[in-house]
Amino acid sequence: MGLFSREKPKFKVQTTKKDGFSGWLKCTSCNELIHANELDQNCSCCPKCNYHYRLPLNERILSIADPSTFTEKFTDLYPIDVLHFVDTESYAERLKNAKEKSGRDEAVAVGICEIAKRKIALGILDFSFMGGSMGAVVGERLTSLIEYALQHKLPLVIFSTSGGARMQESILSLMQMAKTSAALSRLQQAHLPYISVLTNPTTGGVTASFASLGDIIIAEPGALICFAGPRVIEQTIGHKLPPGAQKSEFLLEHGMVDAIVNRHELRQKLIELLEFLG
Repeated sequence: MGLFSREKPKFKVQTTKKDGFSGWLKCTSCNELIHANELDQNCSCCPKCNYHYRLPLNERILSIADPSTFTEKFTDLYPIDVLHFVDTESYAERLKNAKEKSGRDEAVAVGICEIAKRKIALGILDFSFMGGSMGAVVGERLTSLIEYALQHKLPLVIFSTSGGARMQESILSLMQMAKTSAALSRLQQAHLPYISVLTNPTTGGVTASFASLGDIIIAEPGALICFAGPRVIEQTIGHKLPPGAQKSEFLLEHGMVDAIVNRHELRQKLIELLEFLG
């Protein structure tokens, strides 16, 4: 090969991953381009507009609890297809698919942890398992957690994100609204604090029961919080809802929530509230 050969250097520049994903995303809210690494480093919040994306259950625990202090409880309770429910597929098949997709066996994790060395009872709904829907086992795990908090004199914190009661369990899922509410009533009578944190979305029977019964109710920015969604309401009443009518900012303005707290500040806010209520 001559000194002035025109052959190109033999190396390859790979601009995308093998699956075609370059890591760049368009923000759901502001439509700006953001990189997946930016989301990872920013608590799954858009660095341009602060839109709060859903936070996976494990990341939620890491963002709130002191390191390595969360211990999950009541994992021996599993959902079953007691009604043999079938729509486009059987409920048993849906449960199997949800377990494979999420790596969880139900739409809630409950247990104990420490926040700034203060022991608390913690419950977190998981939207990746059937949209965080509340069935009999979700209700039973939450009720068991509330009773554990009552027995051990612990403050209670529950993070909600849910599409509501699980239709495949019919009346059995609706009964969980009354069961969790009754357990929280006993907690209140014992003067033990309960902080409810509403994330996007919190809807249906979850909103209509334990999610709305906190001594303090906190919401993340821009979260959809409602019983029925805006499309259902608009079809029912024949009118458009005001802009942002079911978002956390609207609910704060009308006294339905006590505070809107950015995800970056949420742990510190919980520390302050637990100290005050304790």
